[in-house]
Amino acid sequence: MKTLLTGIFLILFGIFFFATPTFAQDQQETTYPQDLDKQEITEDEYCEDIDIEKMYRDMPVPDFKYIHNIDPGEYQDTMYSTWSPYPLFRLTAPLFFKTVAIEPGYYLLTPREHNDQWYILFKEAGKVKYIVPCYKKEMVPLDFYKNNLPQVKLTKIQLIREKTLKFIGKNINSSKRKPIPDTYLEASDLDNNFISVIVYWGNYRYYLVLRTIQL
Repeated sequence: MKTLLTGIFLILFGIFFFATPTFAQDQQETTYPQDLDKQEITEDEYCEDIDIEKMYRDMPVPDFKYIHNIDPGEYQDTMYSTWSPYPLFRLTAPLFFKTVAIEPGYYLLTPREHNDQWYILFKEAGKVKYIVPCYKKEMVPLDFYKNNLPQVKLTKIQLIREKTLKFIGKNINSSKRKPIPDTYLEASDLDNNFISVIVYWGNYRYYLVLRTIQL
């Protein structure tokens, strides 16, 4: 009887001893975060197959202005918001688009269409100070804002308040408000003193190119 019990004990001990490392390894593999965004940073897609210098030389300097340098579309964009819906561009050194010299300062970048061509308005203190043409406009990739904009963590009370306000805004006519468009801004150095700027505003993003030295 003792021999039988000893044999059973040795078998169980062997199973436990040899199975434990495998079990631990399996646990490590299954509990390792699988939802991490491991996408590598790729080269700028918007610069592929584009002769930046030729494109820069071919684009004309805008020859139109706004009356009193006031953007007529701003009222419509801001009538439902308590803050500016445009991305803020902080410029610490001058940039150039041909004869247009953009001085250092804080500018609200606003996309606007004129004669079937898109432009970015550099606005300071509510006035249009500079106008630069866009060379490309395209849809913002799906979930771009979700993946790139910081997500605010709310307490339970704040969540209840936000859900209540959204419910009121959707169901009570007098309280309905249009959502403010998401915004984002990218700026990167290119060869030969060129600067690429991408303005994200709502469902679209707008591309423009500037220079650190006048050409």
